[in-house]
Order: sequence, then C-alpha cells, then structure tokens
Amino acid sequence: MSIAACAGGPDAQRARERHDVHSFARPDQVRVTHVVLNLLLDFDKKEVRGAATLSLARADLSAPLVLDAMGLVIEEVTPGSNNEFIHGLSRTTCPFTLGPPQPNLGQAVIISLPPEADYDTVCVTYRSAPNAAALQWLAPEQTHDQVAPFLYTQGQAILTRSWIPLQDSPGVRVTYSASVRAPAGLTVLMSAQAKGRHADGAFLFEMDKPVPPYLIALACGKLAFSPIGERCGVWAEPGLLARAARELEDTERMLLACEGVFGLYRWGRYDVLVLPPAFPFGGMENPTLTFATPTILAGDKSLVGLIAHELAHSWSGNLVSNATWRDFWLNEGFTVFLENRIMEVVYGEDRAAMELLLGLEELEGELKVLPPSDQVLHIDLAGRNPDDNMTAVPYEKGAAFLHRLQQVFGRPTFDAFLHSYFDAHAFTSITTADFLAYLDQNLLRADPGKAAQVDVARWVRAPGLPSDVVRPSHPAFAELEGKRQHWLAGSLSTADLGAAAWITQLWLRFLNGLPEQVDHSKLAELDAAYGLTTSGNSEIFVAWAVIALRNGIAAVDAPVEQFLLNVGRRKYLKPLYETLAKTPSGKARAQAIYHKARPRYHAVAVRTLDELLQDKGV
Repeated sequence: MSIAACAGGPDAQRARERHDVHSFARPDQVRVTHVVLNLLLDFDKKEVRGAATLSLARADLSAPLVLDAMGLVIEEVTPGSNNEFIHGLSRTTCPFTLGPPQPNLGQAVIISLPPEADYDTVCVTYRSAPNAAALQWLAPEQTHDQVAPFLYTQGQAILTRSWIPLQDSPGVRVTYSASVRAPAGLTVLMSAQAKGRHADGAFLFEMDKPVPPYLIALACGKLAFSPIGERCGVWAEPGLLARAARELEDTERMLLACEGVFGLYRWGRYDVLVLPPAFPFGGMENPTLTFATPTILAGDKSLVGLIAHELAHSWSGNLVSNATWRDFWLNEGFTVFLENRIMEVVYGEDRAAMELLLGLEELEGELKVLPPSDQVLHIDLAGRNPDDNMTAVPYEKGAAFLHRLQQVFGRPTFDAFLHSYFDAHAFTSITTADFLAYLDQNLLRADPGKAAQVDVARWVRAPGLPSDVVRPSHPAFAELEGKRQHWLAGSLSTADLGAAAWITQLWLRFLNGLPEQVDHSKLAELDAAYGLTTSGNSEIFVAWAVIALRNGIAAVDAPVEQFLLNVGRRKYLKPLYETLAKTPSGKARAQAIYHKARPRYHAVAVRTLDELLQDKGV
C-alpha cells in the first residue's frame, strides 16, 4: 500500500496541504464567497464600525460558520437569505460564541446557522479595537503635509481579521463591495474599483474578482491624484504628489513590460498610493492600488524596483496566490523573478544583473544566521506567526530557483511555461504541491534530460542554497571590489574612487562589502566627500548609518535618531536598532529612542522590535 493510501489517499493529502494553521475557519464546511462592507471611520475613537454582510456556500448544512477575529467587538449576527436582506425583513439574531484568544491568531467566531439551505447570508455588526493590529491611525504631524489625520490598513499576513470579521485565510478568496463614510474633507481609497459617492457622502467600491482577505485594503486622508499613464496614476498628499509622480512616471512602461511576457493585466487600473513614512513595508501589492512607502522617492528612480515588484504581484500573489502562509514563496519568489525581468526591459540588463546579485548577497547573509528549518522554501510554520517567514528565503531563494529553471530550459520555454501557469491558475490560491505537480506535468516531463539538471526537491525542501544557483557576473561590481580593497589599503584615495557617479546599487555593493571595523579617518573622509550622513536616499543612508554606528562615528547619531522617529519601514528599522543594541550603552539609547518612536510604528514593526529590544512593556 502506498504512503498516500495509508494516510487516507491523495485527496486527504491535498486537504492536509491546504489546511491553514493560521485560521480558525472551516471553509470545507461553510465558505464565505462575498463580503459587503458598510463602515464608518471614527478618527476620534480610532475605530472602524459598521457591518459585514457575508454570502456563504454551505457544503454542510449542519455546520456553523467559523470566522476569524482579532480584538473585534461583535455586537450582533443576523441570518437570512439574500432576498430577505435586500428587503430588510430578517430580524432574527443568530447565536454566536467567541473562542478563547490564541497567540498570533486572535479568536474564532462560531456562528450557528439555520439548517435551511436558503439561509445563505449573515450580517455581522461589529467594531474594531482602538489598537487593532491592521489599522494605523496617524495624527496630522505624522503625515507629509501635517494638515489632516490619516488612516491606512495593512492586512498581510493575518491582520485583516482585526478590522473585518471573515475567514482570514489566503485560501479563501472573496469578492467584495464597500460603502465607507469618513470625516468631511478626507478621501477614502480601497483596493477595488471606485464607484463614486453615495447620497450620504459615503465612498463606494467594488472588487468583482476574488481576492485573498489580506488584499482587502483601505486608506483615508487628505489625498490628491495625478495620472501617469493610460491605466496608471499616483495618489499622495498634495504636497508630495508632484515629486511622487515624477519618480514613478515609468510605471506604465513596467506594466507593458510584464504584460508582454506573462499575459494580460487583469485588474483594470494600476495606481500607487504613496503613504506617510510610518508604513512598515516598502510596498504592499493591494489589487488596483499598491501601497508604497515614501522612502522609495530617491529623486533618481534608483529605488523604483519596488514598484516593479508590487506590480509583478498582479500576476504572482494576486492573480495566483499562496493557499497557506507556508507557501509564501509562491508569491514572493515568483514576484522577485518577475521584478527582475521588468527591470531588465525598462532599465537594462546591467541594472537587472546588479539587483539580482545584491539580492543573492542579502540571502547568503541571512542564511548564515537562520536556523536550517527556516532556510527551506516550503517552511513549517505550525505554532508560529506567519511573519516569521518574511526573510530573504521566500523572496530571493524562491527567485533563484526560478532563475535556475530558466537557465536550464531556456528563456522562451520558461516564459511560455509561466504564461500558461498564470492562465491555468488565475484567481485561485494554490499550494507548493499544486505548483510542483504543474511544473512536473508541463515543464519537466517535456524534457527529462534538462529536468535531471535541476534538483527540485533540494531547492524546495532542503536548507541552504544549492551549488547550481545562477550568479551572473558584472564588470562594474568586479571593478568595485578592486577599488574597495585599494581604498581600504590606502593605495587609492577617496577622491579617486569616482563615487560621485555611482548609482545606488554600486553604493550598496561598496558599503555592504566593508569590514566590521574601518579606520575612522577614512570613514570621515568618505562622508565629507559624498554626504552619506545627509543622503536623501534611504537605502544608502541606512547602509552607511549601520557602518557609522558600529564604528562610533558620532556625526550619524542625531540623523539616525530622527530617521527612527519618523520612518516606520521595518526593513530599515531592524538593522539600525540591531546595530545600536550591540553594546550596553547603545542598547540603552536604542530603547530610549524606541520608547518615543513605538507609538508611531505599525503593529507589524512593533512586533519585530519588541522582540529585538525585549521592550514589550514600553
């Protein structure tokens, strides 16, 4: 008897693969298919309140509806059929209970349903908590223009349940519509098609394509819009809009580049919302409306690879999503691969090769400190927060696996495979096993000789980086290595580095390759010549600040503190706080800064930094 048969057969195995350990929901029994939101944004109370009407597919008429919640106050649940809700006739309440709170997960909302099949809708009246993990309420002084408050949501990975009661699993895709009321003078945006305003002033939205719950997103603030293409535009605070539009003017070219290789863009518009600097991520790929940090606005388009990345998610992540968070590499590895292809088309092979190499170096650095169990693509996250998987592994190792497949099978063949993959799985959520089966059937079996050159199991399930990783050479990087060594040895002056003409990627390669300790006079000379401490490029500033902090360069102390007080991007906060905390005096200073800054950070960043600084009582 086969192993699969012993374990219940292939269907049982597939069910286990799709079981989401980060959700209480039982979509195999009762599944939410559509959500209608009717919400009020209360900036005074810092709460979202209203109702979520959920359409259901009931495979088991005896089973309850189980939802995910985190800190929500559930006031009432009303059952009914679609027709009864339309006519407002259903006044019966539905019994519900809340499960015990569980770390990382929140609570189950268990709703008893009438046994009749035509009861296929429930309306949940609720309100969020003032400290809801997905919501960040910003005071005017925390915004760019400092004239109005701001609210944004960040649902990935499992935080949407803190502002909407639903089945918060990436395997449960839903369509949705929304009516959202906000204070006068503020604009509401959502990751959906805008449908105008209601007579009462509410903003109306509709998403007619099924999306995972983590992609339901909302923002509200004093906002203005600028078109940057036929299908693309930028939203930002009025004082930031012109700068953002200039920086992101190539977005439509990026969209065309990805369409040319991987198929039609299926979401209608692609707009970018540039958020206040408290946003914890570089970007978030919310459908139709990427949320982006202002730290990408370097003035020279050197950091717009982030927009290429979020745009690429329109295919990998949004069109085809990971079914559980242990399959996260299916989102991010594919997206890093697509991002690199976009950058090659729009900015050339040199830029793409540099970014590929920098990503591999970041991965190799993390592999030195990650435990073996966290170095695999198909990671086991049982009992853990899914954010624990937000390392370079799903991103860069996942992309490296795809680069290896492309190298072996050739770009035309691999492009055709990816195009068919996106078409075959459009608007679905899949597991690693699903992808590997499709890969085997549609690529590997077609050429067993080439397939034998790629150890798929090693790439997906083993720690570390296989020796056959694709590592393109780059002459500019090779030349830079020599210059760095001669500069450190004193045989090349700071002026002769020629660094005034370096693009961001060259600066990062130079700075990241410096040893732990560097002569103070050389660092001071480098800073004086190129203004690193005052750099407006966040990538360069943070890379430089880490070096300066560990070498005791006092000139960087005040700028670092100001940066930590004003920027919430976790990618930057973590290395700066880590570097400060390496000495007792530095840790005391880090904790003092964090005490002031913590209320300004999103919950995603707070979780990481509380653990790092052991400062949960702040």
